[in-house]
Amino acid sequence: MKLKIGDVTLDNNLILAPMAGVTDLPFRFLCREQGCGMAVTEMVSAKAILYKNRNTKELLEVADGEGPVSVQLFGSDPDIMAAMAVQIESGPFAFFDINMGCPVPKIVNNGEGSALMKDMKLAERILTAMVKAVKKPVTVKFRKGFTEESVNAAEFAKMAESCGVAAVAVHGRTREQLYSGTADWSIIRKVKEAVSIPVIGNGDVFKPEDARALLDQTGCDGIMIGRGARGNPWIFSKTLHYLETGDLLPDPAPREISEMILRHAGMQMKLKGEEISMREMRKHMAWYTAGLPHSARLRNDINQVETMDELKQFVAERIGAL
Repeated sequence: MKLKIGDVTLDNNLILAPMAGVTDLPFRFLCREQGCGMAVTEMVSAKAILYKNRNTKELLEVADGEGPVSVQLFGSDPDIMAAMAVQIESGPFAFFDINMGCPVPKIVNNGEGSALMKDMKLAERILTAMVKAVKKPVTVKFRKGFTEESVNAAEFAKMAESCGVAAVAVHGRTREQLYSGTADWSIIRKVKEAVSIPVIGNGDVFKPEDARALLDQTGCDGIMIGRGARGNPWIFSKTLHYLETGDLLPDPAPREISEMILRHAGMQMKLKGEEISMREMRKHMAWYTAGLPHSARLRNDINQVETMDELKQFVAERIGAL
């Protein structure tokens, strides 16, 4: 099922959610190969762009062949947000996504991320400034509400639509919940009923059947997959196949998992060098190997891997041989 956001038509309606420390260029690329219709970068601070923070350049890198990528900005100053969007607009992004859902304390305590759900007037000023400043479509991601007592996702979506935002993504948890409990998909349906722009549903899609259920229960236009994609880029190809045919493809064999790990690590190496990429690959390896025999011991031993040669040996002996 294709999805149109602003003037851009995606190949399909499956979207890789922005995840700090996860959705960097190599991982986005692997998900795209598996059929992901669009990916969102790790969140980027507008102030970090302003102050020319060294790490920000890497966060903004997009590769040829990645397909449409949305850059996710966060901040709480409308003027800085708009000015930085203008500064990077010529970059290889199809969209600007504004983060108004991040629940992490240091972001929230700064009045950014999901804290903006408590200050709809400021959120409105930010979105209005962004839409006026750039030609590319602007989208916004937010949550069910800040707390269970202040659920306001439907009103928030209406406000965003009135600012000229091209689509909204809704995570079915409150800020208070962080990532615990279950996502409330009924709020996504309420948002869908409240606005006429595309609504992307997010929360608790861990397998193809979840994606089907989310579409059926909410009527949402797009499906955003976050934690369900960690160590599992195949979730996109499997979900596309299931939505089109109703058939479930088998899980990847250990050999396929091994090949994916080594490709991922090789791309990380090119981008970040051996030391950083091996350190980062440890968490990815833990996700890739979850569910395999002796996965707890595997996870423990992965932390001893420090070089690409050690990684190749580890993968061949401990995973490929399963």
